[in-house]
Amino acid sequence: MKRSISKHTTEYLDQLSSTETKGDIEDYIFKPDSLDILIQNHKLKIVGLNFYPDLDLLLFVLNNKKVMKRKISDFKNLKNAGLKDLEKYFISKDGVHWEKLDEDLSLRGLLQYELTHSDVALSY
Repeated sequence: MKRSISKHTTEYLDQLSSTETKGDIEDYIFKPDSLDILIQNHKLKIVGLNFYPDLDLLLFVLNNKKVMKRKISDFKNLKNAGLKDLEKYFISKDGVHWEKLDEDLSLRGLLQYELTHSDVALSY
């Protein structure tokens, strides 16, 4: 199966490659932040994904036995998709990708959302 980056991701990478943001890219690559370090040190990755369209629910299962949940409707390209299209995804080291739906969700982005929208204190 050929894997490709979505149109939105490509446009974002092109924007980052502009001369105004060149330093930002280098900072990101060479100066990882706490989320990057957390992912690297704990070798975090997504190992499973479950859909519950009737409940508007996506469950992301991580290799550390933690589960993150999000609403399907939070993602423009997923909210109107049928179950058959939702099930046509692949998991990479960086996240989950739906080529047909043109949607990419990164582990880093999911963790960032979890940290900023969590009602419970995190423990390490």
